[in-house]
Amino acid sequence: MFIDVDCYQVKKYNQNAYGDYFVSKRYPDEGRLIAVLSDGLGSGIKANILSCMTATMLLRFIENEQISIRKAASIIMNSLPVCKVRHISYSTFSAADCNDEGDVKFVEEGNPEVIWIRNNEVMKPDFEIIKSKTFKNRQMKVTRLKLRLGDRLIFCSDGVTQSGLGGGRLKLGLRREGLIVLIKDKLAQQPDISSTELSQYIVQQAINIETNRQPKDDISACVLYFREPRQSLVFTGPPFHQSKDAEYAQMFANFKGKKAICGGTTANLISRELNRPVTMEKTISIGKLPACSYMEGVDLVTEGVLTLTKALEYLESGTSNIDNAAGKLVKFFLDSDCINFMVGAKLNQAHYDPALPIEIEIRKTIVKKIANILQDKYLKKVDVQYM
Repeated sequence: MFIDVDCYQVKKYNQNAYGDYFVSKRYPDEGRLIAVLSDGLGSGIKANILSCMTATMLLRFIENEQISIRKAASIIMNSLPVCKVRHISYSTFSAADCNDEGDVKFVEEGNPEVIWIRNNEVMKPDFEIIKSKTFKNRQMKVTRLKLRLGDRLIFCSDGVTQSGLGGGRLKLGLRREGLIVLIKDKLAQQPDISSTELSQYIVQQAINIETNRQPKDDISACVLYFREPRQSLVFTGPPFHQSKDAEYAQMFANFKGKKAICGGTTANLISRELNRPVTMEKTISIGKLPACSYMEGVDLVTEGVLTLTKALEYLESGTSNIDNAAGKLVKFFLDSDCINFMVGAKLNQAHYDPALPIEIEIRKTIVKKIANILQDKYLKKVDVQYM
């Protein structure tokens, strides 16, 4: 299974910093993922610092295999100070430690109770209550789950469940029960909705019921979706040994999943070896990306280094929905879970043409940077094979 994870957040109205903090890290070699959400006391810079500190410390503790998630969370719970004025914790947290087999350890302290969805029904897991040894009336829940294909875990800050509080329609706020109704209705309409789309939907609905649509608190919604991975393959650059062109072309043809080609030479190689004509745009305008080409059995065909460089720029800045070849390549990446690169090692003299932009780097370096940002920022699984 693949764990599709995302979190969507908005700040409290009129604040410049998020009071909630989300951090997640994937460990491809272990088939493991850790996701942590912390809600800092109040809002603004102070809350941001508190939540960031809590979430980051908890992630570091959990990823250390010498200590259990239960022990890690207990340390944090017993260490968080209490506000002398409001007599509540400086921050709350929810944390999930998952693997690709569906084994999940979940701990939560102070945040709304996690929602476990299976076949659009809410499951009721068993949990253990652990009380703080330091602070009276502070406790956390520890849950062990075995998730199946299609299951979801949704957890959030109280900005979601308390949205609309004191307003005209919902005097007591959305609450967990209202959130469950929203989620089930959405899943009935879109059973395969991604974690990104579902987290955005939850937050937007919470905003919609606030007075004048102005959030009275920071709002964060996190979703974990256990599903079949969406596989994709990107072939870019001719192989070092031309004698292996046919072998690599067949590997490309036999791949089960979405396929993209980045580079005119690579496209011609595939076209020649598989006897598939490629329709290519001949005109290249200075300062603009070449248009996409078309080939049977291939989802996306673009120019090489120029397009990869611009796609890297979009990924770094978080830019999406750009209607050019690089924008389409970014969408190709973001709509995939496991991205495989076949990178040819043959030197392409065009990369050293002085007429090309100075910021263009060689193909291997660009692909390496793209792979790193897809893994670190977008939590994708990436494999790079050099040929």
